[in-house]
Amino acid sequence: MEVSSKLTVGLIINPYAGIGGALALKGSDGADIREKALSAGAEKKASKRAETALQLLQPYKQQLNFVTAESEMGADSLNTLGFSFESVYSAAESPSSPEDTKKAVSAIIAHKVDILLFAGGDGTARDIYEVVPEQQLVLGIPAGVKIHSGVYAISPTAAGRVIEKILQGELSSIHNADVMDIDEEAFRKGTVKARRFGEMSVPAELEYVQAVKMGGKESDELVLDDIAAEVIERVDDELLVMGSGSTVEAVMQAMGHENTLLGVDLVQNDNLLASDVTESRLYEELSQHKTGSIKLVITLIGGQGHLFGRGNQQLSPRVIRHIGKDNIWVVATKTKLQALNNKPLRVDTGDAELDSSLSGTIRVITGYHDEVLMPVAAVN
Repeated sequence: MEVSSKLTVGLIINPYAGIGGALALKGSDGADIREKALSAGAEKKASKRAETALQLLQPYKQQLNFVTAESEMGADSLNTLGFSFESVYSAAESPSSPEDTKKAVSAIIAHKVDILLFAGGDGTARDIYEVVPEQQLVLGIPAGVKIHSGVYAISPTAAGRVIEKILQGELSSIHNADVMDIDEEAFRKGTVKARRFGEMSVPAELEYVQAVKMGGKESDELVLDDIAAEVIERVDDELLVMGSGSTVEAVMQAMGHENTLLGVDLVQNDNLLASDVTESRLYEELSQHKTGSIKLVITLIGGQGHLFGRGNQQLSPRVIRHIGKDNIWVVATKTKLQALNNKPLRVDTGDAELDSSLSGTIRVITGYHDEVLMPVAAVN
């Protein structure tokens, strides 16, 4: 039985990032600086730096779907390296502007990309921060004069390695990194004024933090307590659909509710509404709630890493569609994920179209304020 998994990557390149650096212009922000640099013969290097990152991914062409913008904003580099892609934005004028970056990114993320890869500097990161949703995973390829933001990899090659690691199914932590920028006008006058604009989610090297034994509890129990605390903190007044498995059971126990270990329970506003519901009862309840006001809490079932299709048939295709992929909270310990030996999580709902839409990547809650990114594959 073959398992198929594809990573959908958004790519945006600011072709003018870093153009002022070689000419000691202390940055590239502003049309006047770009024109000054170009007229002085400055070379555009952002595309080359993006291609350095992308070259590492050439062995994985069959596993990648790229969504990008026309010409220098992404399509040219992907064409050069022989990647297939979908272009969803074209700048009206050349040179492209920060507004073009924002419009292109908005068009790209509308295609539900797993990660947005962007080449630029701090100005580019600021533009992207203004339009991406909070949960969108991003990663910067450093190509600007000013790189103060934590959303950038340490080098173009390092950016490529992070994507490669995700494709290989290795655990990648997710953390929030600062979006920083400096006042270029002040910088040109010799004053450094750095400012923090916000945070974006980026993949990072996994840090293994071993839970110590305390008060007689085994470390696994401590991790389960942390996972439960994270879920409880996230919940507002949504309807919670609690799936099967011992990790979900730990969350239910922390909430003070009896759990159906091999069934599906419904919880809302600290009340256990229904236990061990059938598929028809579940769909009937969900139909009374809008998508977005429901959260599904599930864990992987069995040693093969199934999210759907093993032991939770109540979660039918129509139920999953009504809930929506963005409203699925997967919970698991890192030990459980590592036992998969770099294999993806699996979905086998019996609906090939739904399985395909669920494929790609998903965040997994692995502790308190601790998540990792895992590949998800459809079982053919």
